[in-house]
Amino acid sequence: MPRLTLTSADLSRLTTDAVVVATATTPDGPVLVAGDALPAALRTALTDVLTSGAGALGITGAVDEVRKVPSGGSVAAPVVVLTGLGDVAEVWGPEPLRRAAGAATRELAGTGAVALALPSGDLAQLAAVVEGALLGAYAYTRYRATDAAAKAVPVAQLEVVTPLAKDKAAKAALTRAEILTDAVNATRDLINTAPNDLYPAAFADLAKEAAKGTGIKVTVLDEKALAAGGYGGLIGVGQGSVRGPRLVKVAYSPSRPAAKVALVGKGITFDSGGISIKPAAGMDAMKSDMSGAAAVLHTVVAAARLGLPVAVTGWLCLAENMPSGSAQRPSDVITIRGGTTVEVLNTDAEGRLVLADGLVAATEEKPDVVLDIATLTGAQVVALGHRVSAVMGTEAVRAEVVTAAGAAGEQFWPMPLPEELRAGLSSKVADIANIGERWGGMLSAGVFLQEFVGTTPWAHLDIAGPAFNEKTAHGYTPVGGTGVGVRTMLALIESRASAK
Repeated sequence: MPRLTLTSADLSRLTTDAVVVATATTPDGPVLVAGDALPAALRTALTDVLTSGAGALGITGAVDEVRKVPSGGSVAAPVVVLTGLGDVAEVWGPEPLRRAAGAATRELAGTGAVALALPSGDLAQLAAVVEGALLGAYAYTRYRATDAAAKAVPVAQLEVVTPLAKDKAAKAALTRAEILTDAVNATRDLINTAPNDLYPAAFADLAKEAAKGTGIKVTVLDEKALAAGGYGGLIGVGQGSVRGPRLVKVAYSPSRPAAKVALVGKGITFDSGGISIKPAAGMDAMKSDMSGAAAVLHTVVAAARLGLPVAVTGWLCLAENMPSGSAQRPSDVITIRGGTTVEVLNTDAEGRLVLADGLVAATEEKPDVVLDIATLTGAQVVALGHRVSAVMGTEAVRAEVVTAAGAAGEQFWPMPLPEELRAGLSSKVADIANIGERWGGMLSAGVFLQEFVGTTPWAHLDIAGPAFNEKTAHGYTPVGGTGVGVRTMLALIESRASAK
């Protein structure tokens, strides 16, 4: 993580390797979106570039556009970086600023020190710039050779030029942004870890490590404890692997909490599909099938580090779904914790089975609300693509998630849970089947999970598409694990903290 500071110093005197300035698009061409911190000489030079040479340099001010131009001596830095905000009518919102800052720091990998002179005249803008810059300055180099890793090293030092630099509220916003982005980037690290290194027991050990010094209590149930506790979903999914399943409970319990929130995360450390095996093409991305559990773990850690007055308990439902002589078979019947029997018609619909165990365990503790988060269905990607997640569940909680996502800068779209889909999950031999008909598969999965929450207010977050970016980097989003869901869940917890 880069070292980040706030400064109100004269930008022309800052000793950095690059200065980042924003542009935007208009019908008449690109324009400079400059705060008061921009020295007059630099403002004039950049305005000349935009009016006379923008076309030749490919500068339009569009989203994700990053262009470098010489400073011409108007500031100490030799390079000025122009980062696009998009349509000038929309540039003042937090998310455009977040993405522009992230795109710039991502493109500046390998640079020593960078100053960001982006609009930051109020706390919302400042927080967005800081979050975006830190999220963009991310690289995963664990498995890279030394030379390749060196080229990907993130910016070492970031200075955000803002008139709020000495404001106490700004310093608090900086602290929150650092804790939040730490959580997102730690989630990304887990998702990017190779599955031969990240299996259920290893994940449990990393959860213990992440909780050190936070006051979080970590409890790990291994195969014997899971069998004794009646966790048939985790046992069934994990029995095909030589590396057994785990249920990890991470509990942050402040005194006299304003609310009790439970988070349940799908943690399939690798999903081959089991006996109902997946096609080989694209199976490598199935190391990311534990994205929900990773997001839950680091959301709880962030809540603890922030000292939020909300009790937050995370349930990490960890298993490796593998084909073998001991693997779960289509037509097996398993018993979820609490006694509900499930006929397994497709072993590749395994996430809902481990989540069912986690949801029952979570609701037994009577939280005010429970959220589950999972890379659950390919149907989510078909419906909403790779950048928009789905949320369904209790109407009020579903709306609360959408609001929290909007505040955090993540995209969650509300989806229904049609009652008529329950009939498609009927089994001839058990209480319920783990799959229904093909059509509306994302919604059927939500209807299945609904069976295991009782009357507890609940929402299900399907992040199958947005959790793992297999295409090109954009904004503050890298290739690989994205950490989606952490910011939304933390925003919801914070809203619960301030509601009472």
